[in-house]
Amino acid sequence: MKKITTLTFLFFFLGISVFSQEKKKFSSIDYVLGKIVPNTKVDFWVLVNNKYGKNREVKVSGTKQDYLPQFVGFNFRPGEESFYYIVSSVGGKISYLTDQKELKEFIGKIDNAEEAALSAVLDGYLIDEQFVDIAANYYDDKTNYYLDLGKITSKECPYQKTHFTLTVNKSTGIVSNIKDNGTYIEVYTKNCTNNPRLLKIEKKEEPKNDPKKQPAKKRK
Repeated sequence: MKKITTLTFLFFFLGISVFSQEKKKFSSIDYVLGKIVPNTKVDFWVLVNNKYGKNREVKVSGTKQDYLPQFVGFNFRPGEESFYYIVSSVGGKISYLTDQKELKEFIGKIDNAEEAALSAVLDGYLIDEQFVDIAANYYDDKTNYYLDLGKITSKECPYQKTHFTLTVNKSTGIVSNIKDNGTYIEVYTKNCTNNPRLLKIEKKEEPKNDPKKQPAKKRK
């Protein structure tokens, strides 16, 4: 009886441990990009953020050489006038990575959760810095990463974001499951014909006539 009780307690404890897995947050896009492990050996690489025309070096790995500032790059913050680019050197030859295809080749094999998230972003998902608890975090086990990411699912009325949980295999980088967790933000404008506030106003009943205010009927 004691043995059965001990086994029951053990399974109960393991169950709690699995379901109470603490999620780790992607604190910022700068942090996520800074965790890239290049697919090939490089002399150095620099991650640069250009915001409103000003360059800022987010990360420098290796002995940096002089390079030319770039005026195009990949944007991970929709609606913001900013972009990133990467400067790297292999065998003394400097290259500039300014588009998502080049970034994907630079990442290559998935080495960590951050690269798994970036791979998903390149497929249309979003690391939402404004809603980290909902759409910018993950947990993992021996086999998979479980990423909570956002996605812009409508640019019409209303503007809409939905959050998903992606299961990514650590060995292959393949997404084996995508769970739709529903909409977490909707933004309506005055021009939205489906704005619930406007529909409520339109459906509002007209005030009933007060019989006391009706004009008196003339006696014949």
